[in-house]
Amino acid sequence: MDWLDALQDLRTRRVPAVVVTLALVRGHAPRNGGAKMVVSPDGVFGTIGGGNLEATAIDRAREMLASGSAEPELLTLTLSDKATTEYGVQCCGGEVTMMLEPMRVVPVVAIFGVGHVGLELARILARHEMDLHLIDSRTEMLAPARVGEPGREGVFADAVARVRITHSPVPEAALTTLPAGAHVLVMTHDHVEDLAVVDQSLRTDGIRSIGLIGSSSKWARFRKKLTELGHGDAELARVTTPIGVPEVSGKQPAVIAVSVAARILQLIDEAAPVAVAESDD
Repeated sequence: MDWLDALQDLRTRRVPAVVVTLALVRGHAPRNGGAKMVVSPDGVFGTIGGGNLEATAIDRAREMLASGSAEPELLTLTLSDKATTEYGVQCCGGEVTMMLEPMRVVPVVAIFGVGHVGLELARILARHEMDLHLIDSRTEMLAPARVGEPGREGVFADAVARVRITHSPVPEAALTTLPAGAHVLVMTHDHVEDLAVVDQSLRTDGIRSIGLIGSSSKWARFRKKLTELGHGDAELARVTTPIGVPEVSGKQPAVIAVSVAARILQLIDEAAPVAVAESDD
């Protein structure tokens, strides 16, 4: 598979990868500058020349995947019979500098409730690379006159995110369509809907985080109801409420949206996918 096709396939399947490029070649080397390969946790696509050069790059790429690194790196190797490494000698006589660029999995954020706060929050998050799901039980909240057509017109015309708008009369049903690792934000117009979404989020495998808009008294009532529905303390601890950063205070929708966006971006960074270490067994 061509490295570009492989990269697209990995992104579609939500698998992290590192793109390795021969950025600079001095003297003789197995491939010319610009050669690329893609390294995933369990695969390699394309080639930058094989041998010590390629094996060293693959090792470093896998280390980056395991650590969740987001920053590109430069790696320089001398291809000389005097430069012996773990993978032996490669005596082409040149020197190569490789760029290793991590391609992290695109995060998923689902906003349940696109009212005043939800729409302001979506405006902010749409400026970031992510899959952004907007879910509401009210058709008028998702009308083109209000939200436009993502990528073409309206408030999301120039969105960086892939904005997906879903009208769901039973909002919690939309949880089954979310990719694994989704961050769920609950801010519907109806506390009954909020409770149902939180309850089902706790029962849905693969949900990364659950944030709930509301006061301490609302959470006290929810906590009692969720306990009656069978959730234990460990499960309830997965719900963050109120969601946001305390340094940003205020009750205006735009202010709340800034606070929530700041926190969800922190959570996305903290939850960056890493490769799973293989067992020695």
